[in-house]
Amino acid sequence: MKLLKTLTIIFLYLSINSLNAQNLKPYILAAISDAPLAEISEVVKTNLTESGLEVIGEYYPANDSNRKVFVVTSSELKDAVKTIGGLTGFASALRIGLTSENDIINISYTNPIYWGNAYFGDNYDQVEQQYISVTEKISATLSNVGKVKDLPFGSKDGLTIKSLRKYRYMFGMEKFDDVAELNEFESYEDAVSTVDEELASTDNLVYSVEFPEEKIKLYGIAIEGEKGEEHFLPIIDILEPQHTAFLPYELLIVDNEAVMLHGRFRIALSFPDLTMMTFSKIMSTPGDIKDALKGYTQ
Repeated sequence: MKLLKTLTIIFLYLSINSLNAQNLKPYILAAISDAPLAEISEVVKTNLTESGLEVIGEYYPANDSNRKVFVVTSSELKDAVKTIGGLTGFASALRIGLTSENDIINISYTNPIYWGNAYFGDNYDQVEQQYISVTEKISATLSNVGKVKDLPFGSKDGLTIKSLRKYRYMFGMEKFDDVAELNEFESYEDAVSTVDEELASTDNLVYSVEFPEEKIKLYGIAIEGEKGEEHFLPIIDILEPQHTAFLPYELLIVDNEAVMLHGRFRIALSFPDLTMMTFSKIMSTPGDIKDALKGYTQ
């Protein structure tokens, strides 16, 4: 048994190093199952918790009963954020998506290596070991649910590490640090108090992660209304497997400012192969998301 565990760890390590040498894709299809979504959901949540990952939120994106998202954080992700700080607070959490497609439940997750390189940029090398560790945890955990696939997806050719670290969809569009500013406050405490109070009057908060000493707090928020998830998700999530783990969208407090990743960066990073024609159908969505999140900072 000890030998088997050792070989498994070696295999995962070699797989991750192999992945680093290849183009990266935003999601990984971990497994599939023909069990009901509710049953798989319970198994996934239990396994995540028992593996040492912290389940900090769950919801049905776009109010779609065929989709479920679990949001997790971990000591590794928290250590990585504390190491660099600032806007890397967006990397505080990873998402697991369960999607009922063609009578099968697809169990997927945001590829940690992909998102880590996009959010930490050239600083990723400083936190690579944390990302290898959390990838091993998630991969091993979800391999115990259904039939194992371990298939990266979300982009036909994927993106190189170099392009991810400086990612933008096309020339002239926003990069990671070209954030959309939502509001500025007198202090970090004032910012957190305001957002917490506004969210308390709704059911839209999916999760939050806070780093008080670093003055960072990340919120995952369901975007509702006629211009929200139910509007834009069906337009852009048109390929299989579906990109359920794309949501929820995030609001970040850093020091005394509330910001969000610009929609033309965050949506494009999640759907790097979508054509300009498809993106043109949601041309107003980045602004609509900004308006929705800005409402929690007033």
